[in-house]
Amino acid sequence: MTRHVAVVGAGLIGRAWTISFARGGRDVVLWDVLPGMAEETRHQIPTLLEGLKEQDLLEGQSVDEVFQRISATDDLSQALQGAIHVQENAPEKLDVKKELFAKLDAHTPEDAVIASSSSAILPSLFTQDLRHRHRCLVAHPINPPYLIPAVEVVPAPWTNPEMVTRTCALLEDIGHQPMRMNKEIDGFIMNRLQMALLHEAFRLVDQGYASAEDIDRGIANGLGLRWAFMGPFETIDLNAPGGIRDYVSRYKGMADLIGAQQTNMADWSGPVLDQLEQERRQILSTEQLAERQVWRDRNLMALAAHKSAMSKK
Repeated sequence: MTRHVAVVGAGLIGRAWTISFARGGRDVVLWDVLPGMAEETRHQIPTLLEGLKEQDLLEGQSVDEVFQRISATDDLSQALQGAIHVQENAPEKLDVKKELFAKLDAHTPEDAVIASSSSAILPSLFTQDLRHRHRCLVAHPINPPYLIPAVEVVPAPWTNPEMVTRTCALLEDIGHQPMRMNKEIDGFIMNRLQMALLHEAFRLVDQGYASAEDIDRGIANGLGLRWAFMGPFETIDLNAPGGIRDYVSRYKGMADLIGAQQTNMADWSGPVLDQLEQERRQILSTEQLAERQVWRDRNLMALAAHKSAMSKK
């Protein structure tokens, strides 16, 4: 009997994971604490699959082929029975995750990995008292995972490395690019990098050096173009004739100068927030946010399709 993936929590992240696992050939059972929510979410999925099909992002499969791999239940024990991997997507609250992981650990087959989609809570904080804590970890996606392949795989201090290896192998098999962390740290990788950039962006606006629009323009039409297909270390490795050591010898002085100026953080909730909100609402009204989110996702689909096509050449 083919063992399935249990997706626990049927919100936006759970729905996205369900699509990703099913597209990757895995049978998925979706569950949510709210009665009927899992089935409601399941019925939303075909529309999203149609959009992926239009961009040739279903790996040659039909919408029906992928959708038939997805089922829903209001019975948690039924969702967990026979699962080989559990992907938890509960709210980002420590007490909620502690209570839920205790249930998952008690009712999931002992050889199954239990992964959390947590974006910030360290896995050690909600797994330390579990009997089978060695099989627990964080697998944090960049939303939505069916369009963005990177996933942070974060072990607790007691996570068995084999569980990390198995999780990375599963993610790779369904088309993801796992980032295997050696140990946990607040914010993991993605949020630490994103917050470092945001701190500087806030600082530049707060101190009057540039507008929010021009900073966004610089990322979208400058750095972001390279970052769409290479990371910061490869970027600098290619930006000097002799590679990364040559780059450091050329630009370390500038880096030290700038770094010394980046010690004082702007108060995100201070006057700069009023300025940023005013600038953003002049560009995009609150009523237009949902429409712009659809625009974002369509562009992500097109970019994902382009990257997929390029990787096959």
